[in-house]
Amino acid sequence: MSAEQNFSNAKFLTVAEVAEVMRVSKMTVYRLVHSGEMPAVRFGRSYRVPERAVEQYLKGAVVDGHSETA
Repeated sequence: MSAEQNFSNAKFLTVAEVAEVMRVSKMTVYRLVHSGEMPAVRFGRSYRVPERAVEQYLKGAVVDGHSETA
């Protein structure tokens, strides 16, 4: 599958939209992007995050409430 097919139906979100979905500050989103924890594409001076990347990040961040040290 080519890169063109990967992004043909992709929806990109602004940093502000990602922050709203995740209920965090825009600075938190910028930190995730700059650290590489959340992939993003830079358009000029702004970043766009694939919606799918946000979904995957949130799925990976789910806590089931059980302590691993117990």
